[in-house]
Amino acid sequence: MLSARAIDAFAALAHADRLAAFRLLIVAGPEGLASGEIAERLAVPPTRMSFHLATLERAGLVIARRQGRNILYAASVPQIAELVEFLTRDCCGGRPDLCRTQGADMSQECKS
Repeated sequence: MLSARAIDAFAALAHADRLAAFRLLIVAGPEGLASGEIAERLAVPPTRMSFHLATLERAGLVIARRQGRNILYAASVPQIAELVEFLTRDCCGGRPDLCRTQGADMSQECKS
C-alpha cells in the first residue's frame, strides 16, 4: 500500500459517523447492511450517511453493491488487511510478526 492510499483511508475514518459506520460494517460481515439500516442504527440522517458511505467507498474501505432497491455496504476485508500490514510493516525493528501476535503487549514484545 502506498502512503497516499493509507492517508486517504485514515482521512475517511477521521470522522465520528464514518468511523462508527465502518465499525458497524466490520461486525456485519460480508453480507453488509443497507445504507438506510446503517443510518437508522447510528441515528444519522440518511442523506448524511450516504455522503459518509461514499467517502468510505472512495477510500476503498467499503464495497457497495445494489440489491433490488437498496445499496448494501460491506467492509473491504482485503483493504483493511492491507492497511494493517502498512501500519505494522516496520514494527518491532522489522519483525512485523511480533505486532500480529493476538493479545500481545507490543511494548513488551518490542523490547525482547
